[in-house]
Amino acid sequence: MSVAVWEVANRLGVVAGTPAELFSVLLAGPRRTVRLPLPPDHALVRALRPLGHLDLVLDEPPQLPGPPPAGSVDLGDPAAVCAADPVRVTRAYEADPDPRGGLRPAWLRAGQSLLRDQDPADRALVLLAALDEGADPRTAAALTRGAAGSPWTLARSSRRPCTALTAAPDGRPVVREDRVLAVACLPDGTQAALDERGRLRLPGGRAGRLAEAVAATLASHPATALAAAGDSVLTGDRMGTVHAFSLTGLEQAALHSGRVTALTATVTATAPAAATATATASGAAPSPAPAALTVYSGGTDGTVRAWRPGRPPGRSALARRPCPVVALHAAGPYLAVAWADGLAELRRPDTGGTALFRPGPRIRAVAATADGTLVVGLDDAVLHLACRPRR
Repeated sequence: MSVAVWEVANRLGVVAGTPAELFSVLLAGPRRTVRLPLPPDHALVRALRPLGHLDLVLDEPPQLPGPPPAGSVDLGDPAAVCAADPVRVTRAYEADPDPRGGLRPAWLRAGQSLLRDQDPADRALVLLAALDEGADPRTAAALTRGAAGSPWTLARSSRRPCTALTAAPDGRPVVREDRVLAVACLPDGTQAALDERGRLRLPGGRAGRLAEAVAATLASHPATALAAAGDSVLTGDRMGTVHAFSLTGLEQAALHSGRVTALTATVTATAPAAATATATASGAAPSPAPAALTVYSGGTDGTVRAWRPGRPPGRSALARRPCPVVALHAAGPYLAVAWADGLAELRRPDTGGTALFRPGPRIRAVAATADGTLVVGLDDAVLHLACRPRR
């Protein structure tokens, strides 16, 4: 059953590890036609038919292999399972409960990613990231060797829940484990959270003037996304509008068709060339460069857009895919993006470089560091992956 669920989820651009998760994802969206590469009597087809929310079209099912004959694949050998047919490996692990040094639970946790066509080195990295902390150290060592050809390095991982991520002013990741939509470090240093009702929550009730103004606004106009940078607090709403709050006023831009699902922002110094040249020629010290705020937003419309408050929004999207954006975070030249189909990206907007990673389970949050580390938050893990996006 796992193979069928993963195959269908991959076709639909969603993340699901069980039939129940697949049903939940499908019922949460609009009515759609689902093409299934399964026979009419398959258990998953029989379960989907009564939902009444789907139009099923059954394609000619491929000839899927059965469990491998005894001795054909060593299920305890990381190199062997990474190089073998993933459908055969999945069926073999489902038929054999032996944990195989931690390989079996890691494979079944990350299977939706592993089922995709990829190099053995990439499979080794996905398995390494999915290992339980109690796995045999020899398994981890073998997977680390096998992942040497991947563009990523697993810097560290921890088995802990994650619902939201951001970075503190010193660059350290801030991980939230409670039920919140987003977390942000406000201009006064306060860590604020956007709760499930779209209200701003402040630790101990502390708040500066700006935070109080934003909290008062969201009490009557709930937000769907939250971020902060420089002297600004950013929120998004269900109509696709992004709001930039500061002590000098409010600016807004309609950036998305449908709900804003993710926000992040960076501040960069901008020095007009003419002013700098005049100051240098006169011998005077240049004036401090004004700060420019760049806001990145993502939505259910499957786009990531960049906007500078004070300027009209651009017409083109920075990124576009056929599924919603789940999370965003920017640091230095890097932008981390998570999508609803389980894909995480580390982007360089200035060069167009991008590196991809699919952990298998759904992604809750992402964060980037200025040195090019991608932090991925899952329901049961936080992964730190080092990479330089390919140019």
